[in-house]
Amino acid sequence: MVERLAEEEGISLRSREARSRVGRGKVSGVPVLLALPQTYMNASGGAVSALCQKNGVDPADLCVVVDEIALPLGTLRLRERGSAGGHRGLESVIGRIGPEFPRLRVGIRGERYSREIDLADYVLAPFAKGEREAYEDALARSLEALRLWLTTGIDAAMRCANVKPSSPGGASPPD
Repeated sequence: MVERLAEEEGISLRSREARSRVGRGKVSGVPVLLALPQTYMNASGGAVSALCQKNGVDPADLCVVVDEIALPLGTLRLRERGSAGGHRGLESVIGRIGPEFPRLRVGIRGERYSREIDLADYVLAPFAKGEREAYEDALARSLEALRLWLTTGIDAAMRCANVKPSSPGGASPPD
């Protein structure tokens, strides 16, 4: 997600800072710092905290994007604040900066997921051919939501992101 946003906006993620790959630029005219922590996911809070401190970023001005096995592939959930909901990466970030930051969860639980499969193997494997369209749709909606968050605010971004995919190519309003 961050790499695609950086690519589309012409932002290089080559700098190294606070155990992260970072890039500075503008997204929809808004100055941004994009970061990809290079720690284990369960320890990403240290990198996020260090980046916030070094760059004077208030947690409310941060949006953490995570893959979420608890959500079906293609489902997005953007929240202004909240709990980790069982996500170890979010748990790490909350432990370091508190819960008052926006987070975008991107559902990755596809049809080949099973509790018998090692979660790390599943998360690191490419999507099945039939899942690619749902992934690309979620990616496009995620980027649109992030741009809205930057330019219009969290409410508009949540309206964009928080729809339930009903079938390939379509979405229905949330329950």
